[in-house]
Amino acid sequence: MQIVYNSFHGRYSDSPRAVFERLQGRSSLDQVWLSDGPHLGSFPPGVRTVPIDGPEATAALESADLVIANTHTEVEWEKSSATTYVQTWHGTPLKRIHRDVLWAPEGRLDRLDLDVAKWDVLVSPNAVSTPRLRSGFRYDGEVLEIGYPRNDALSAPDRDQQAGRIRSDLGIDRDATVVLYAPTWRDDEAFVEGSPSVPLALDLAELSRRLGPQHVVLARLHPLMTGRSPIPSSPSILDVSLHPDVRDLYLAADVLVTDYSSAMFDFAITGRPVVFFTYDLDHFRDSVRGFYFDFVPEAPGPVVGTEDELVAALNDLPAESGAYAAFQERYCSLEDGHATDRLLARLDL
Repeated sequence: MQIVYNSFHGRYSDSPRAVFERLQGRSSLDQVWLSDGPHLGSFPPGVRTVPIDGPEATAALESADLVIANTHTEVEWEKSSATTYVQTWHGTPLKRIHRDVLWAPEGRLDRLDLDVAKWDVLVSPNAVSTPRLRSGFRYDGEVLEIGYPRNDALSAPDRDQQAGRIRSDLGIDRDATVVLYAPTWRDDEAFVEGSPSVPLALDLAELSRRLGPQHVVLARLHPLMTGRSPIPSSPSILDVSLHPDVRDLYLAADVLVTDYSSAMFDFAITGRPVVFFTYDLDHFRDSVRGFYFDFVPEAPGPVVGTEDELVAALNDLPAESGAYAAFQERYCSLEDGHATDRLLARLDL
């Protein structure tokens, strides 16, 4: 049986990685990853890869028995009737997606629809997301409501040991307070012709200075913005945008700073604090993307609009609240560490 994996256009990460790691070593399986050059070094030794932008990717997909991807597979290929394509997707949607968005570049959604038409199974992380995923993708096929395999690591018995290992690998002192900054992308910035540099709205150097030497800031840009927003380099600011998998960073972090990213739903599994830096809330919600729900009343942490408010919130992190518990119940109830088991059971693997 041949299985082809694709994560974020050629990375070794996310739910495809969780499935691969569970199946690794089975001699009956021929497993191959679509890989992108800048991320090739993150694949473990011995893992078979083919360049995602080359003819080998097309050949692999067209000969696959099973394709597992976490985003659109933007490769031209003809899907065989014998191939099962599992789309795990990569986040609980707050932001409107695909056909539900307020705006998209001309022709982009039509092109991505060619991929959606190939899907046989779509993984949903929770009951709330299922109708939103169906709506956004105009998808009427099978939906597997099981949680995300990538998040199993956040509930694993060895999660604390893994967190210590990841901090050590990153050179972070065990007593430091780790702030993970993981903003989403903005359509009106990502699709500007020529892909110019986009300065971050948050001054990380100033944030680090104000938080003090006991803090380390991990900056994790969205894959569509990686390399386009300069990250200052210092012992207390680490650019982890190319780190293979964000699940490691969730484990290592003491607090998440985000905006409208689906990272909020994943990180809430940990029970640790989340602060929302939403400097452009009205514009993003009303003009750029649109939301499926008004997240401010549901937010499991402070929602701030200025850097002063952000620093104040990080210096006085709230204890877990009733709002946080309700958020977890609504969005994380399936994240019990066994999503991969449920997916493999569906696939008879």
